[in-house]
Amino acid sequence: MREGFPMEEASDSVFTIDELAVYLKIPKSTIYKIVREGKIPSQKVGRHWRFRKFAIDRWLEETRGEHPDSGDNQ
Repeated sequence: MREGFPMEEASDSVFTIDELAVYLKIPKSTIYKIVREGKIPSQKVGRHWRFRKFAIDRWLEETRGEHPDSGDNQ
């Protein structure tokens, strides 16, 4: 993260694969897998994948509850 540009203050923040792995607390290999499957909002810029924080947060809300073993089945 760049100093002077807190991620939380930027409404249009963009993650790299490394940043997204930290944000979602999952391995990069899992992110690459779901990107290949087209299951996560992403955009390729040259050879690099980018992920908009807003789109990721919305995707998390939309996919919430789709996995019965996630512990959210109340």
